[in-house]
Amino acid sequence: MVFLAALFLLPRPWWAALAGLIVAGGAHEWARLCRLKSAAAWLYAAVLAAAFALLVYLGSSAAFIAVLAATAFWIVFAPVWLARGVAAQHRAGLIAAGVIVLVPAGYALAVLEPRLVLAVLALVWIADTAAYFVGRKWGRRKLAPGISPGKSWEGAWGGVGAAMAYAIICGTFLLGPAGWPAYLAVAALLAAISIVGDLFESAAKRQAGVKDSGTLLPGHGGIMDRIDSATAVLPVAALLLALPRP
Repeated sequence: MVFLAALFLLPRPWWAALAGLIVAGGAHEWARLCRLKSAAAWLYAAVLAAAFALLVYLGSSAAFIAVLAATAFWIVFAPVWLARGVAAQHRAGLIAAGVIVLVPAGYALAVLEPRLVLAVLALVWIADTAAYFVGRKWGRRKLAPGISPGKSWEGAWGGVGAAMAYAIICGTFLLGPAGWPAYLAVAALLAAISIVGDLFESAAKRQAGVKDSGTLLPGHGGIMDRIDSATAVLPVAALLLALPRP
């Protein structure tokens, strides 16, 4: 509820500042997953927060390039990396990947219309919840046993199906009975990317030998544990649904 109140009620500059804090906090946790020491982790967080602020300041063409790069990463590079295995020797690559993981997502969170942010995050929450319950009830085939043993293909398909049902409801409500088909492909893609984002963060934690990304949220792990799927979905949604082409 606090998050929703901030999303809709805070002035946009204050909301952007909050998004910057989320980027900085997530960056610090990501740095620790990459085994950077305390001072280096804080420096990494400061650099990514500065990159976020610069992207918000530049806007337009720079932002389009950033979210396009993030979209390519989540659709192409991250799945290939996961298939080949994310290992401790990939430390330099993971440090670089943190920029793509966090900065474009933070930008999308800061500048997109609040209603669109909520709609996209609701899709992520619905897909994740459906995947959990479908996987728990009918899951048989492991999706990525070496990364997240609890996830199944059945759960993944359940999450995608729930996201598509959500798209039908939203499309019908917003555009009428003929409106929902336009949302189906986007919803399916975003649901699939949310799974990739979740798995990529899980792989980063596994190579670091930790269960949670941090301890900032008692009982819920760290910031990255809460935003892993959203970091993947937000920039792709911004590219497909909102950002103007340069």
